[in-house]
Amino acid sequence: MKQIEILTTNAQVAELAGLLAGETTIAIDLEADSMHNYQEQVCLIQVSTLTRTVLIDPLTATDLSPLQPVLADPAIRKIFHAADYDLRSLKRDFDLEINGLFDTMICAQLLGEERVGLADLLRKYFGVELDKKFQKADWSQRPLPAEMVRYAAEDTRHLHRLVALFEERLKELGRMSWCKEEFALMEQVRFAENGGPLCLRFKGAGVLPRRELGVLEKLMQWREQEGSRLNRPVYKVIGNKSLLELAQRMPTETGHLRGIDGLSPRLIERYGRTLLEAVREGLNLPEAELPEIPRQPRRAKDPSLEDRVKILKKWRQKEAAKYALEPGVLINNAALEALAMAKPQSAAELDEVVGLKNWQKQVLGEGLLGALA
Repeated sequence: MKQIEILTTNAQVAELAGLLAGETTIAIDLEADSMHNYQEQVCLIQVSTLTRTVLIDPLTATDLSPLQPVLADPAIRKIFHAADYDLRSLKRDFDLEINGLFDTMICAQLLGEERVGLADLLRKYFGVELDKKFQKADWSQRPLPAEMVRYAAEDTRHLHRLVALFEERLKELGRMSWCKEEFALMEQVRFAENGGPLCLRFKGAGVLPRRELGVLEKLMQWREQEGSRLNRPVYKVIGNKSLLELAQRMPTETGHLRGIDGLSPRLIERYGRTLLEAVREGLNLPEAELPEIPRQPRRAKDPSLEDRVKILKKWRQKEAAKYALEPGVLINNAALEALAMAKPQSAAELDEVVGLKNWQKQVLGEGLLGALA
């Protein structure tokens, strides 16, 4: 394999953007460092045309604005595999938006592929082996080892062939329009703006009383500061299970820290006093300042609604088998529940159901109305 070109200057990125403007299709992938640094960032961008693969190093070539018109042009197809995280990251880190998306993972799902990961698909169709160990590698390291550079290039150089294969099958099955609608929806994804107390985004916090939530909040605030200071992902400072148990036990002495899941003697020696101080701060919070989990009013139990959901799930199971798709790919549970609540009796009423896609209405609409009737 010839040496893979890595672009490290803004001038090189601008030159590439000019060349890409003349392409009709490009394949793109990203590598980030979320498992190795406190503030995750995109560390590498892979771009493949039909004849060339280049890697962009955004840690040195920091001005990616010349790529904006190319990536925003819907006339140029952009092939991704599992685009969700990549699209969010491109927008957050570089204000780059993608139009003209073609996501090969969505295609694989709507074709009923048993395994939809890129490594599995490339092995199945082209005999290409991707070493999954690099998925969790530290992509912020420089210089990048040659084997990581080769792996990154392999992520995009085969996507054009995969598209040709999938597109033909999708057209044969009449599912290309399904994919196009899914692509258009995917183009809109963005990272949510995180505001408010940290503890409200903590898995498992919903069962905690407000005082324990206050303690958890102080512990999480300390962990964020420590992760930032060390430039380390917060889960590598101290794990969620340990924080949750600390919030529930609310220890006030060093001896009370022993036996807490994940708190080794070394961690207690290093952080014990700081953890106890965070717990004290949570215990001393005035009642009015304690965090509170927003709760939706509990809906009265409706046996007829539950029956409709069961009927729809049973109907979905048969339909999914007919199309050789996973039931959740054909139509997800949230859409079934919305249908069960709305009880549409006509195509016009079906159009009013939130979360139901146009292709689902066209393909499944009659069956859905029949099941509900």
